[in-house]
Amino acid sequence: MLNRNTLIILITSLSLAVPFSSQAQGVLEEIVVTAEYREENLQEVPVAVTAFSADEITRAGIENTQDFINLTPNVTLDDSFTLGNTFVQVRGVAQINNADSPIAIVVDGVPQNNQKQFKQELFDMERIEVLKGPQGSLYGRNAIGGAINIVTKAPTNELEGFVKAGYGNGDEKKFSGGLSGAIIEDKLLFRVAGAYKDFDGVVDNNFLNEKVDFYESKDIRGKLIWNATDTISVEARIAYSDADGGCCSDTFIFNPAVGNAPNPAGISNPNANEYNEPFTNVLGKTDKLESFDATFKVDWQLGSVDATYIFNHSDLEEEYFADLDFINGTSASLASFFTNVFFGGNPTGANQQQLLDVEFTSHELRFASAADQRLRWIAGFYYLGTERRLTTLGDFDFTPSTPIFDRSAFSGVGFVSLAEENDNDSYAVFGQVEYDIHDDLELAVGLRYDYDRRRHNGVVVGTPVTTAPRKSFGDIQPRAVLTKRWSDDLLTYVSYSRGFRSGGFNGPAIGSPKFEEETLDNFEIGVKSDLMDGRLRLNASFFYGISDNFQFFFVDLVTASQVIANIEEVDIYGGEIEVQALLTDDWSVYGTLGITDTEIKESVARPQDEGNRTPKNQKYSLNVGTQYVQTVGDITGRLRVDYEHRGRKYWHPDNNNSMDPFGLLNARLSFETENIILSVWGKNIGDTSYWQDYNAAGFSGAFGDIGFLARGRTYGVDVEYRF
Repeated sequence: MLNRNTLIILITSLSLAVPFSSQAQGVLEEIVVTAEYREENLQEVPVAVTAFSADEITRAGIENTQDFINLTPNVTLDDSFTLGNTFVQVRGVAQINNADSPIAIVVDGVPQNNQKQFKQELFDMERIEVLKGPQGSLYGRNAIGGAINIVTKAPTNELEGFVKAGYGNGDEKKFSGGLSGAIIEDKLLFRVAGAYKDFDGVVDNNFLNEKVDFYESKDIRGKLIWNATDTISVEARIAYSDADGGCCSDTFIFNPAVGNAPNPAGISNPNANEYNEPFTNVLGKTDKLESFDATFKVDWQLGSVDATYIFNHSDLEEEYFADLDFINGTSASLASFFTNVFFGGNPTGANQQQLLDVEFTSHELRFASAADQRLRWIAGFYYLGTERRLTTLGDFDFTPSTPIFDRSAFSGVGFVSLAEENDNDSYAVFGQVEYDIHDDLELAVGLRYDYDRRRHNGVVVGTPVTTAPRKSFGDIQPRAVLTKRWSDDLLTYVSYSRGFRSGGFNGPAIGSPKFEEETLDNFEIGVKSDLMDGRLRLNASFFYGISDNFQFFFVDLVTASQVIANIEEVDIYGGEIEVQALLTDDWSVYGTLGITDTEIKESVARPQDEGNRTPKNQKYSLNVGTQYVQTVGDITGRLRVDYEHRGRKYWHPDNNNSMDPFGLLNARLSFETENIILSVWGKNIGDTSYWQDYNAAGFSGAFGDIGFLARGRTYGVDVEYRF
């Protein structure tokens, strides 16, 4: 728990803080969201939501997923390993490798159903909404921790567009642009947008003298809307993304407590908070992270009922090649163990490769009543088909002093070759009813049933080990919310909701034992208020959750397997406070505080962990900042400063080697005219070092700890022209 002095500091900081956005008229900006599938004022939605409008996205310099997560209380996002391998954590529920997301990611109404789809470039955005707490009744499976609704800009009748360019340290070059207009006025509208980024990196490999976080991405998106009749609208959307760059650049963290011997589980590492650069002999590379999305949507107004049908097909591919021993071939670690134990002193390292191909096809049909009735309802059906192919390869490298970038030129000996296929079908039926008991009292009740049918085929190449298990998982997810509107500017709510994350199967090397589905029952109270004639906004929520079969991840080195297991019972409790205010018409401040504490109540496989916090639990996050605006003639200057403080983070269920608290400072200075925005920006200005991911020996293999170093200071200049 937070100690008293820390709480005093945090609360004092919040009292001095204020907002995400403002308008020149001296009131806070009203943001319209579609968090519950209807357009509503953010302050009228009885859910803990952090939202970013199009203007706020521009002013805060939000260009990728990481940027808005860093501004959201009780939500974190950690990079790890490959380009798309991120770990989002919301209110104590975390993403893990090879499993479903703990939060429903929805882009333009379409769920993103793979871990690799979340980290993405954001351009030509209309709105971002982050809903916290289980949202199962509407968003379904994987909304156990919440939902993120990303909305890109829609086509327009008027011809409009933008071009944007930027340059930064690490020789970063970026370009984006978009164009929108009418092919047939009022009938056929289009919008296209694209982005390109090339970055040499800023994190060094101090053995190879190379940058490890290099990155190149190419993205394009197109939308077409056909207003067929006054009651029927058809939308087609295509998006393509192609990225490559550095990967798997973990730093081997020497543990003096065990010396050069294999590092057993449960041994704390006094060097866990020493943030050293990687020193592998192989420069890891993600050769391809490629995705394609095609969406077809029909909106049909049937009298007082709106019908919506959404079809989506997505294809995701990823390939990488990287080091596996995480050292330079001469230091004490896994490589030295191979050298001395298996290969008679001949220098020997280890490399790894993985190839992933996933295809998704989904259909959703929902009906919604008019929003201006005393009794309002939504009902629908959902289907998702998934085909996943994964190949994992591991090799001994007999030339560990020579960097190897092309596996076709590799001269080692393979020791792991695993092939997996997963074919899954998911079905759901859902509905929600809202009823105004009185003008100021509303009751909402929702219910959803999700059913997953999972089929797994696995082969350990070169051995007789094959697996072909079948299993179905399902759960009912109820939700009930009672909302009291005390005035036009104040509401309170109390809610119960249930979330569900499906179970599945592990890799074939360990016989593909299944892991169970995870459920979370959440109880919450909240308040939303606009005070002082719209110049002060205070929102708060407090929650308590009970998680059954909490899922967590570790690596079994003996079988070279990535394993998902369950913790039988976990308690989760905490809250969020968000404050926004206008001190003057030109000066605004904001503050957010998120506190999440977890406790392992029952763990059959690891009873020694009972009483500990869950993996990847971060005790608190604090954001404070200010924005000052001044207009001289036709030029508006805008200075924005953000400070983020992250509390202690617990990587594993044994709670050893937790990461110390730290802070990050960002700033942005912009000059705007009617058509041009010139911005100078800096992120992590203090060049703070910290781990984005940490895997201790007992959970990553029995030879040493490894950490994934975060990017240091970055800065640059952007210019945007709008027409």
